[in-house]
Amino acid sequence: MIVWVNGAFGSGKTTLVDELRQCWPEALVFDPEMVGYVLREIVAVPTGDFQDLRLWRREVASLAVGLVEEYHRPLLVPMTLVDPAYAGEIFSALKDAAGIDVHHFFLKVPREVLEKRIDDRSFTPDNPEQDERVRRWCKSRIESCMAAADTLPIDTVVLDGELPPQKLADQVLAQVRGGEASGA
Repeated sequence: MIVWVNGAFGSGKTTLVDELRQCWPEALVFDPEMVGYVLREIVAVPTGDFQDLRLWRREVASLAVGLVEEYHRPLLVPMTLVDPAYAGEIFSALKDAAGIDVHHFFLKVPREVLEKRIDDRSFTPDNPEQDERVRRWCKSRIESCMAAADTLPIDTVVLDGELPPQKLADQVLAQVRGGEASGA
């Protein structure tokens, strides 16, 4: 099983996955950004967004399938994925081709909150100029991320990303476990 936590930059994806990991210790965490970072070291990314690389999408799906098949453990994936074609491509590879149950959650957060969270984060503490470039890039994506809520797969569960992480984790676990009480 895969639990994909989606949302804009600053919506709390990683925070929620960290909370889920504490409640669900057998789950593995897979961050697809790592695949992007590796590819960026090997090939040029003309658009600046490694999600535009077909190889990134294929490798994310392949690695996720491999982790589930090899280790027989649930997989938690915190990743902004808002292009409907890219989401369809990846989720189809996971669900249809590999037969893996994918639970897709989207953290909805107001623009002002996202901007504040992004401003409060330090991405590269030793490089203030790079830190500011990353903040600008994240903020430039807010609009498309917010608009994506209307184009996500039909089975996506939209959550209030302003709720405390424990409450969100409880909601995700209740959904994933078919309504049973969450816990370790």
